[in-house]
Amino acid sequence: MTTTTTKEGLLSILEEVTDPEIPVLAVTDMGIIRDIVIGEEELEIVITPTYSGCPAMNTIEVNIRAALQEKGFDNVKVTTVLFPPWTTDWITERGRQRLKDYGIAPPVDGSVDKNALFQNGPVVECPQCGSRHTEMVSQFGSTACKALYRCLDCKEPFDYFKCH
Repeated sequence: MTTTTTKEGLLSILEEVTDPEIPVLAVTDMGIIRDIVIGEEELEIVITPTYSGCPAMNTIEVNIRAALQEKGFDNVKVTTVLFPPWTTDWITERGRQRLKDYGIAPPVDGSVDKNALFQNGPVVECPQCGSRHTEMVSQFGSTACKALYRCLDCKEPFDYFKCH
């Protein structure tokens, strides 16, 4: 490691590491990078999984390590912390826009998906046409962190990134 290594420089490297399930989202956009600890001999990246059973986290760890090693950081440790638990509030505005552009509705601020079985789900804007005339088809979409919705105007199905 060099003395010119900064957290900002390391974050710019990590901006190239994407979520394997949503390749338009960088790990920095997802908000899973909790801390960067620059030691004399070791670089530690602290991450929080989107949920404890997320199958993409192992791949993300490997990709973080590989991206940093490619830039000359040989001794990289990736540490997973579960507290505080990850929340969709940590997704950046850029990340939310990238989700929408990719065809996945970003989380709706203030919505609570946990009660969707007993109440109506959140009003979600269709990422295809912008209509808010949508309905939940299934609490579970293409991955566990997404629900399946349908636009009642353009008739297109789409994933909604559920709030945590």
